[in-house]
Amino acid sequence: MSVNMLNNKPSAVLFDLDGTIADTALDLAATLNYLLTTSGRNEIHHDRVRNMVGEGARALIIKGFEYNNEELTDQEVEVLHDEYINYYRSHIADKTVLFPNVFITLETLARQNIPLAICTNKSMELTHLLLKQLKIFDFFTAVTCGDSFAYKKPDPRHLITTCKLMKADPKQAVMVGDSINDIEAAKRANMLSVGVSFGYTLTPINELSPNIIINHFNEFFVALNKVKPR
Repeated sequence: MSVNMLNNKPSAVLFDLDGTIADTALDLAATLNYLLTTSGRNEIHHDRVRNMVGEGARALIIKGFEYNNEELTDQEVEVLHDEYINYYRSHIADKTVLFPNVFITLETLARQNIPLAICTNKSMELTHLLLKQLKIFDFFTAVTCGDSFAYKKPDPRHLITTCKLMKADPKQAVMVGDSINDIEAAKRANMLSVGVSFGYTLTPINELSPNIIINHFNEFFVALNKVKPR
């Protein structure tokens, strides 16, 4: 059997987006810093912005201004959010790339007829746009986002409902992510979790205790094959 074949096929594989399959940090940081500098605030280095990502654009804006010791009103957040979306929409893939071996991993899973999904807290509009820019949109049976439901990660219903859309058993599915939102949602959904060590979380991935940790997507299939069937 090929090392890229799964011994026990999961019912589906769900992927987070930012910091898991796509390295979006530079474009997210550029967008946040555009807002900050046009507002007369200090820029934030992209390495620090990486650790602010994962809860959507509004949360990123709030964190960016808090870093500048400023608390925004809800109205100010909404105005800045509109500016953020307009700028990011035009620069969404200026420097964003897939992490190494992501494309071949998706391609290999698709060839094995395993349903794939994106499960992200990013907005639907921006998620669709980015997936199309990266030329991976067609790999996914379902794409669910921070505004798809009345709940989002770490709420396990985000993952469970995504599986239902694909007619997949959540307890036989796999969630791949980089943050506490991903791993916590998977645990609460009784779903196998794969944590990537190269993502954007402030907390080291081993401290989040996913079922599997990978340091590179070329480890994905070997690591998953070591897990006993559930």
